[in-house]
Amino acid sequence: MERIGPPLTGDERETLRAFLDYHRATLAWKCEGLTDEELRRPSMPPSTLSLMGLVRHVGEVERHWFRRTVNGEELPHLWSDTHDFQAAYEASGATREEAFAAWEAEVAHARRIEAAAESLDVTAYVTSWKEEASLRLVMLHLIHEYARHNGHADLLRQAVDGATGA
Repeated sequence: MERIGPPLTGDERETLRAFLDYHRATLAWKCEGLTDEELRRPSMPPSTLSLMGLVRHVGEVERHWFRRTVNGEELPHLWSDTHDFQAAYEASGATREEAFAAWEAEVAHARRIEAAAESLDVTAYVTSWKEEASLRLVMLHLIHEYARHNGHADLLRQAVDGATGA
């Protein structure tokens, strides 16, 4: 993924789309050049958080918010038979190939769904909130999710090989 900064004067939708893509690209960048073993390396006990686990988790998050929620698709979780979002973090047997393929496929679906939506005001029922939420809120939620996890990715990458940078 190419990492392009958001526009300084874009309209609301263009800006949200660009910030989300920027954060997606940041996570990919934090994983660049690492082996499967390095991507699976956990942070520090007792946490088992790893870069691979983060990639799997955000794939699950993209799938949930864009495909299940906004698009109303009936889909299973990627890595859990019990609808457990936390299962994606367990990446001890995962490979870069499967994790990134799943995540990139979900990002492609998300982009298609967002682009097809008439406006940011389109709403969808969020089961866990028992309320309608707009596409605008979904995009902001994903930006928040990536920004938070990219902070984790910074620390995880630094622990693997000392690489730092935003």
